[in-house]
Amino acid sequence: MRRHHVISFKYAFEGLKTAFVTQPNLRIHLLFIIAAIIAGFFFQISPVEWAILALTIAVVIVAELINTSIEATIDLVTSERHPLAKIAKDVAAAAVLFASIISIIVGLVVFVPKLMGRL
Repeated sequence: MRRHHVISFKYAFEGLKTAFVTQPNLRIHLLFIIAAIIAGFFFQISPVEWAILALTIAVVIVAELINTSIEATIDLVTSERHPLAKIAKDVAAAAVLFASIISIIVGLVVFVPKLMGRL
């Protein structure tokens, strides 16, 4: 692997660390991710269910990281309130909300039948 590839990975991991440290919502998502993974092992979900769960987790985390990037970029460009800045921030936050809602639905689809089978 070339040096610039290693440096790229370093920057990516720094980005993850920065987002984790500065974004409370990312830490909340992480708690739910841990809970979903524990539930997956507990209920012995199928490989397909694991794949769906992993993709859902990835979508939520990616949405949160992009939202954080958009907010930081706008804050860098302007400190004043601007209607376009508001639109960009609100739409990015809406993407996270949408991904989170879909992840809840996926969690219900995967885990509710498992819970009902235990009753």
